[in-house]
Amino acid sequence: MNISDLGKLDLNLLVALEALIEERSVSRAAERLFVTQSAMSKTLGRLRELFDDPLFVRRGSGMIPTPRAEQLALRLPGVLQAVQAMVQPLEFDPMAYDGEMNLLVQGHMGAWFVPPLVRLLRERAPLMRINTISGDEAPFEKLAEGSLDLVFQIERLSYPDDLELTTLGVAEPVLLARKEHPLVGRKIGPEELLAYPLVSLLSTDIAGMRFYEGASSELLEIQRQHTPQYNTDDLQTALEILRTTDCLFPAPPMFATQFDLDRHVVALPVVGMEELSIRYVAVRHRRVQGSPVHDFVYALVLELVESFRATLGLPTLHALREERGLAY
Repeated sequence: MNISDLGKLDLNLLVALEALIEERSVSRAAERLFVTQSAMSKTLGRLRELFDDPLFVRRGSGMIPTPRAEQLALRLPGVLQAVQAMVQPLEFDPMAYDGEMNLLVQGHMGAWFVPPLVRLLRERAPLMRINTISGDEAPFEKLAEGSLDLVFQIERLSYPDDLELTTLGVAEPVLLARKEHPLVGRKIGPEELLAYPLVSLLSTDIAGMRFYEGASSELLEIQRQHTPQYNTDDLQTALEILRTTDCLFPAPPMFATQFDLDRHVVALPVVGMEELSIRYVAVRHRRVQGSPVHDFVYALVLELVESFRATLGLPTLHALREERGLAY
C-alpha cells in the first residue's frame, strides 16, 4: 500500500480486525464492539478486500487466521497504540521537560519578572531553558512561525487577529530626568519637551504605543513626533545617558525605584501626562492554544504578576479588568 492508498483506510477496520483476531468469531467480535453480526460480516468482507487475503477460514464454530492475519496480529497492537497516543492530549511533566522557550520581554519588563521567573523554573521545571530578547522588528510574524513563543510588552496600536492578548497591568508613564536638569522645578507643557533630546530603548517605541484614558492629544502628538536622539538596546547605557546629560527618558512610574535611581533621577510633572496610561500585555499566537508547555510558562508569568501586584497592594488582574471594563 502506498501513501495515496491510506485515504481508503478506515481506522474502524483495524479496530474490527483486532477484535476478530482475538475472538476468532464474527459473532463474539460483533458483541465486543457493540455492532450486529451482519455489520461485522460486512466489515470482514472489506478487510479481505483491503488486504487482498481471506484473513480467516472457518473451522467448526470459529475461525482460524491465515498467515497474513497472523503477521498483521503481530503489528496491529503497536499501530493502534500509536494512533491512540496521537489523539490523546499531550502529557507534560514540567520536572522532566527538557526543552526551551523563546520569549520577547520588552525593555524594563525583563528586569522585574525574568529573574523571579528563572527562580520559579529552577523549582518547577529545572531542565527548561529560557531565551529572552528585548525587541524585534517582526515579533508577530515570529510568533506565527514559532521562532518566538511568547511576547510581553507595552500594548501596541494594533495586532493581527490571530494573536491573543492578556492584560498584565496598567501604568501612567512619567518623564524622567536627572535631578540637576534645567526643567526641574518648572511648570512644563508639551512645547517645553521639544527643547531637550530624548533617550529611548530600541524596544520601547513611543510612536507605536497605545495610550488610554482621555489623553491630551497635543501631548501625544508631540511625544510621537519628537524622535529620540539617542536609541540604544542596552538599558544600562540608557540609564547612564539619563544620569549624565539633559536627555529626557519616557518610562513607567516604577522605573526609578525599580532600578534604584531615586538619588539621581526625578519624574518631571508634565501638564497632561497624568491623563495618560499604558497597558502591559502578554501576547501569544492562537496556534499554541492548548500547548501544555506554553500554558505552563504563561501561567507562571501570570502567577508572578499577581504576586507582584499583591506586594504593592494593587488589585488582582481579574479585579483590574472588571474595574476598567477591559476586554482582555
